[in-house]
Amino acid sequence: MSPSSEPILRFAPSPNGRLHLGHAYSALFTARCAETLGGRFLLRIEDIDRARCKPEFTEAIFADLRWLGLDWPEPVWRQSDRLPAYAAAAARLRDMGLLYPCFCSRATIAATAAATDPDGAPLYPGTCRHLAPAESERRLAAGEAAQWRLRGAVASDRAGVLTYTVAQPWPWDRPHIRYARPDLWGDVVLVRKDVPTSYHLSVVVDDAAQEITHVTRGRDMEAATDLHVLLQFLLGMRSPLHTFHKLILDPAGRKLAKSKGSKSLAALRDEGWAADDVKRALGFG
Repeated sequence: MSPSSEPILRFAPSPNGRLHLGHAYSALFTARCAETLGGRFLLRIEDIDRARCKPEFTEAIFADLRWLGLDWPEPVWRQSDRLPAYAAAAARLRDMGLLYPCFCSRATIAATAAATDPDGAPLYPGTCRHLAPAESERRLAAGEAAQWRLRGAVASDRAGVLTYTVAQPWPWDRPHIRYARPDLWGDVVLVRKDVPTSYHLSVVVDDAAQEITHVTRGRDMEAATDLHVLLQFLLGMRSPLHTFHKLILDPAGRKLAKSKGSKSLAALRDEGWAADDVKRALGFG
């Protein structure tokens, strides 16, 4: 809990497209939890992806959520405004000897990886982890683009056995302890080539800074929580209580996604849907 013991929850979409029913469910779920717990519902905009995130999508997020009847305190945090905080966290990990520069391309990693991470992406084989420090420094000094990876095995050994608390299906249900397995992620990228952070680093830093007490996520994010718990330990942060809600699926049984062209809330609105129709369809009538 936060120092004030007030429950604080957040909905944190990325403005890289229009919100769909899956986002609506997550937002309504989090708002319902905050209201029931007598806490606060925060909105945070996760816009570190400079290539895909657009201001017009941010404004559309505000419009869609207000249409659903949701409200939140101002100002709304935007991750693009908090890059120095993420850089400071990365510097701390670097000073602990837990980050190293990686010069590999995605194509190279895909061609050399022998396994996959919990998200199904190629698991980094550790190529640049074995570079001599002098070689890494030479390439950095020459201006070669690099991302910075966590020394996963070293970090996991330093942390030892990690656990976090889960309550299902609602945050007020009986909690249980789950063991984290961050080792399954290998040497994840914490600082990208194009921006001084990554999703995993920035979400952990922001949750701590905003004193988030309860994290509500879709079940597709369960595996990433293991990595977040590790980062929280390394950075001296508390781990919130976690609840993983159901996913909204399309008729083919696939998770709704912007990348798949799932119908947006705006499109449903244009078809004549009212906000109450969305709520009833998602079980919040």
